[in-house]
Amino acid sequence: MAPLARAALTAHRAHQAGQRAAAASEWNETCYVFTTRTGRPVEPRNVSRSFDRIVAATGLPRIVFHDLRRTAATMLKGLGVPARDAQVILGHANIAVTLGIYSEVFDTEIATAVTLMDGALGGPQLDGKPHRL
Repeated sequence: MAPLARAALTAHRAHQAGQRAAAASEWNETCYVFTTRTGRPVEPRNVSRSFDRIVAATGLPRIVFHDLRRTAATMLKGLGVPARDAQVILGHANIAVTLGIYSEVFDTEIATAVTLMDGALGGPQLDGKPHRL
């Protein structure tokens, strides 16, 4: 687990302990990480609504909550993380989901690939160096 995520979850655990104490006998122990103030599971549509409010308050362009997964996949690809590792991190059962739905190919990567292919096929050398695959 990333240290940033570990720190956030540790802080959340402390916050939730306060909620548990405040709710006392009304607390529902569900073993969920994120719950309501009384320990009940959070409704998915409420997560989306809260996210929409937070995004609107920041003045950022509107995105849907699920776009965070696409962003994570794109960041992993941009950082050079192999697709199989990204698949595990994102929890996809099938690599095709990771590659076909979530991973974005950057324009610069396409341009680099085309340049490499052109060089390998004997095209003009823009920098004077041979390009090999």
